[in-house]
Amino acid sequence: MLTGVVVDALDVPRTERFWRDATYGRTDGLRLRFVPAAGPKGAVKNRLHLDLAGGPGWAAEVGRLLGLGATRADIGQGDVPWDVLADPEGNEFCVLRPGHPGVRAASGLAAVCLDVAGELRDAQQAFWEARAQRHTVESDPWCVRLRQGPGGAVPLVMGPPAAPKTGRNRLRLEVSHRTDAVGEFTDPCGNEYEVTRGAQ
Repeated sequence: MLTGVVVDALDVPRTERFWRDATYGRTDGLRLRFVPAAGPKGAVKNRLHLDLAGGPGWAAEVGRLLGLGATRADIGQGDVPWDVLADPEGNEFCVLRPGHPGVRAASGLAAVCLDVAGELRDAQQAFWEARAQRHTVESDPWCVRLRQGPGGAVPLVMGPPAAPKTGRNRLRLEVSHRTDAVGEFTDPCGNEYEVTRGAQ
């Protein structure tokens, strides 16, 4: 079962505080866990990022996030109906505007997004349906959304563009299983993920 996201950080307390304030503490049961990083984030965009719900006052919400220490980020997104920002450690995230597909929250964490190259989408989808215990609820040429039941509010979204793999992912999915070995593993696209022991 998908239980959260692990984030490498040079300044763990500051990054944890930023994300607690950025999400209003609303992560819908997913844990954001911050661990010490071996070094700073590189120039290549992360393969995993978080989406926040901007709500009807999305422009003011972007201003609030900038006030918390976020910066605007250009990852080549062009003219899109969302805002791309980065946290104080350079980790990209999106602020989604009202009407964005799949968004069910007015604030807080709206989605966890994982890059997937087109040719690996089917394998990645099947892999994460099993590991995260989520089911495909929406699929289109652009992305796949996996939710945990019909009422699940925070989807795992998979789609392009896939950033090149240049090292260990700075953000990683965390899953819990009763029988799997505990530790770090990789998915079909080479993304690291962490397995913790689930309840017996």
